[in-house]
Amino acid sequence: MTITVLDTYSAMTRILRAPAADRVALLRSMLHPLSGMYRYFPGDVDLVDMHRQASGFPVDRDEKRCLDALETLAAAGAWERMQRALDDALAVQTAATPGLEAPDITVLVVLGDPGDAHFMGPSLGVTGNGGISGYIVITLWPFPENVERVEATAVHELNHNLRYGPGGVEWNPMTVTVGEHVVSEGLADAFARQLYGDGLGRTRIGVPHLHNEAVFAKVVSGLDVTGMHNFTAWVHGDATAERFGAAPVGLPTGAGYAVGNRLVDAYLAATGQTAAQALHAGKSEIIATALRHEG
Repeated sequence: MTITVLDTYSAMTRILRAPAADRVALLRSMLHPLSGMYRYFPGDVDLVDMHRQASGFPVDRDEKRCLDALETLAAAGAWERMQRALDDALAVQTAATPGLEAPDITVLVVLGDPGDAHFMGPSLGVTGNGGISGYIVITLWPFPENVERVEATAVHELNHNLRYGPGGVEWNPMTVTVGEHVVSEGLADAFARQLYGDGLGRTRIGVPHLHNEAVFAKVVSGLDVTGMHNFTAWVHGDATAERFGAAPVGLPTGAGYAVGNRLVDAYLAATGQTAAQALHAGKSEIIATALRHEG
């Protein structure tokens, strides 16, 4: 199994410096390696539209701001650091789970949109998608905190990729629950923390709510909710749900991450496992064990 972090720095620089009329075609070419990521979607998926919906960098404005941001990421060695982190994390994970099956993984690092108020505000300039086996996309803006956390961000998404890979946990859209999503975020953070410590390993949007008992109780009350259209509010919070046209449920940004961290920490403490060892642990076992021991 090989993990490849593609050289999107060169591709994005070329796109942003190209004549405006050529940029969409160049962007589509850069995104082409992701086409298999949408294999479960009905019909054809326009990769450029998906890029825009996911707060990817614009091709019709903010060129200088985006080029400067790319140079900041390049100067920080973001691409090289992610490659090393992913290779190291894979070694840790395979040692903890002998016989782990996984396809090769393609990783795209994409600059975010500085004009997207939700991405730059509530989302703190970073999003990731690692749940489809074989593909990881990380969209970010080089705020100092995000540059510092590039390794942890990458291995968080790797954990998702391997949990839902061959022989792992099935994500069945018809039966999957909020609980599975919450647990998966907690496991991914726990894995990042196993490698990089609590300071860097926790997803930033969840940190403010780690000790909020009202948030904990509210999310726990929704762990059995099904229907993936509901997940955004329960896991990411109301602001993100409203951004994507979903109904709010009364939760702050990152609520599900905070609760996932608490549930997984309680489970790991009770069982004596590491996050890597718990990669494929069932959500029902994690939740039941955690709720007996949490706090």
